[in-house]
Amino acid sequence: MRRSIVHEGAGNLHYEIREIVGVARSIRALGQKITWENIGDPIEKGETLAPWICDILHELLNQPASYGYCDTAGVIATREFLAEHVNVRDGGVQITPDDILFFNGIGDAVAKVYGFLKREARVLGPSPAYSTHSSAEAAHSGYSHVTYQLDPYNGWMPNVEDIRNKVRYNDSIAGILLLSPDNPTGAVYPREILDQIVKIAQEYNLFMIADEIYSHIVYEGYPRLHMSQWIQDVPALAMRGISKEYPWPGSRCGWLEILNKGRDANFATYVESLLAAKRLEVCSTTLPQMSIPRVFGDGRYPAHLKRRAGIFEQRAEEAMTAFDGCGAVIANKPGGAFYFTVMFKDGVLNQHQTLPIENAIVRERIEQLVKNVSPDKRFVYYLMGATGVVVVPLTGFQSEHAGFRFTLLESDDKKRAWIFSTLRQAIDRYVAA
Repeated sequence: MRRSIVHEGAGNLHYEIREIVGVARSIRALGQKITWENIGDPIEKGETLAPWICDILHELLNQPASYGYCDTAGVIATREFLAEHVNVRDGGVQITPDDILFFNGIGDAVAKVYGFLKREARVLGPSPAYSTHSSAEAAHSGYSHVTYQLDPYNGWMPNVEDIRNKVRYNDSIAGILLLSPDNPTGAVYPREILDQIVKIAQEYNLFMIADEIYSHIVYEGYPRLHMSQWIQDVPALAMRGISKEYPWPGSRCGWLEILNKGRDANFATYVESLLAAKRLEVCSTTLPQMSIPRVFGDGRYPAHLKRRAGIFEQRAEEAMTAFDGCGAVIANKPGGAFYFTVMFKDGVLNQHQTLPIENAIVRERIEQLVKNVSPDKRFVYYLMGATGVVVVPLTGFQSEHAGFRFTLLESDDKKRAWIFSTLRQAIDRYVAA
């Protein structure tokens, strides 16, 4: 074309969690049965909605309003409910219904939040990074995502000193992102670490973003904290949704809780630009929003959340047992969400290790795929070819550490046990090759 039409950040749009699906499908077409452990969809892995939640949704389908447009920012009654819920629940920063803005899922919110930042304004995020955030932030700027380190030798806790140094020596950083519970590591951050990060934001006049999509899937003994409880006076955006906790991922229903908007005029103007962008779309999906007051407000919901968190904690224990004594890796038990990250120790992987693949055609395809890839992706491809289990390489999360992430979602007990034992056996065979 006579002019380039490609955005400067287009090359930064990578989503390994989905990209590996294409590879797996090509392997499946060659005869290998595939077990999907790459994506966090509870429904795909056999979970069903609680009958009482289904009853609420069925009742809403009989209401004509569920088929129409709603207010640009979201269903007014739902925003009123959520604002009151935050104010009563958290006892921290107080918000109004005007401080809640709905989107078509957190992915839509992420695209808008980064897309409407000034290009020179950067958001410092964790590494390993969740791809939706890291890709969107990198794409908006046209440069690689800027990251701080999560420490695998300290339960994947944020390296606060690394955050401070990155902020101190890079004045383009305008905000700090964190995920707690984290994806991909499942780490849940204690109040003292959150307070230290807030202090950095205060000192350097930054805003903050917290992805809280897993905030109601926290295991026993770990802190259950929402951003409004610990953010103090820092302007901030908390990202929430129902996809993981009803669970209803196909609803594409997420929202922002805008905290301390009045503390900074520049931040307030930026927030108004997000609302203006939503006006161009008219509104987000109505039916899921209408369900929130009825589901969240139901007396059965707290028990529902506790039951699910307990299920995933038990599965995390099963995974820990599977990797017990494996000297080649570091496996930290998650404190929430439903993911498990395994990191290979330095020097364990090389470019000569393989796994036996019985299907000659599949073996030939894998041998083509592993040329010039990272060591952990090499393992992931051989794992796929040999066993059919599809996991995500840790370097796909913009991490300098080699490893992989799998889910705790498989609802069939026997199959889940097979997955965990297969992963452990594959590691043992691979590193011994």
